[in-house]
Amino acid sequence: MRRSGPKRDQLLMRVGAAKTEAGRAFGYVKIQLPPAGQAVTRQTFTFQVDKVKLREAQLRDGHYLLRTNLVAEDPAVLWDRYMQLVQVEAAFKSLKSDLGIRPIHHQLEHRVEAHILVAFLAYCLTATLKGRLQEHAPGLTPRAVLEKLAAIQALDVWLPTTDGRCLVMPRYTEPDADVALLLHHLRLVLPQQPPPRLVMAPADAVPRLNM
Repeated sequence: MRRSGPKRDQLLMRVGAAKTEAGRAFGYVKIQLPPAGQAVTRQTFTFQVDKVKLREAQLRDGHYLLRTNLVAEDPAVLWDRYMQLVQVEAAFKSLKSDLGIRPIHHQLEHRVEAHILVAFLAYCLTATLKGRLQEHAPGLTPRAVLEKLAAIQALDVWLPTTDGRCLVMPRYTEPDADVALLLHHLRLVLPQQPPPRLVMAPADAVPRLNM
């Protein structure tokens, strides 16, 4: 037996799902749907590529158009100013998202200024990291790199001695293979592990050390 086609409601659901999956490409297809109450047949349901619309889109593909009322300005100067605006907006986006400049919960003005200053210095480091990534690892973003490098943690190991002092050994975790490869591409070298040092044991640690 010949398999029957979908009902009209089922067809509309499938077309809607295809539209969501295709995105902007769906606009280059002409579709004729059957009117309400009619069966889905080859005559009531047809689709074809809108060649005229597709050809027009191909002519514009790869071009960026700017519209401005500054008709007396040099187009090259306008483009440079627009790119500067894009960079400024990207900087503010990075400050508010990646570096968490917002929200600010400080009450005193000098603390708010200090908060913004620290965020700005962090952005300078982020911009420097971005420039290095473009040169050595263009496929990575500063945020992805920071998430990778977060696996490297520093800690102090305190070991009590018999004379009431503590041997403090500052150490950082050894990077795994992925982080080591990232450091190699960025041409970054971790410093040597700091040497241990002897300090007086904290007062609250003396009873515990004498046990």
